[in-house]
Order: sequence, then structure tokens, then C-alpha cells
Amino acid sequence: MRVVRESSIEGIRISLFEWNNKFILKFELGNLEQTYKIPAMEVLEEKDLDSLMEGAFFTEVKKRFDEMHQSLQNATKNF
Repeated sequence: MRVVRESSIEGIRISLFEWNNKFILKFELGNLEQTYKIPAMEVLEEKDLDSLMEGAFFTEVKKRFDEMHQSLQNATKNF
């Protein structure tokens, strides 16, 4: 697996990997993570993936982290 790039936006760590003819885009926030696999054949240039790190998709990623956090809190409140 090759690390293409790593960055952080709004406290969310973003890692982009290339592996097995796929790009793997991983978002991490605390103990939560979201991973997306994109076939390399669908990407003309690596910079095209930048659109997934901003705009509407990134907004949805942030919302999903909120939902994941709430779900985990609800599931573990009786531990």
C-alpha cells in the first residue's frame, strides 16, 4: 500500500492511499474512521480526488461523524 498524501482539515485527519488498483480515502476523527474505496480506473488524475476533501461530500463526512459519535454514545452509555 502506497501513501499518496496525508493532511488534516477541521481536525479530521485525511489519508489517501493507493493499493490494488484502488484509491483508499480514509477520514479519521478521534476513535472513529470512515473509509472509501475508489477504483483507480475512475480517476483521471490524483488531484481529481481533492473534490472529495471539500464541498458537499466533506460536509456529509462531518455529519456522518456526528451520527457515528451519537450512535456509539448511545450504545455504550450503560457500560
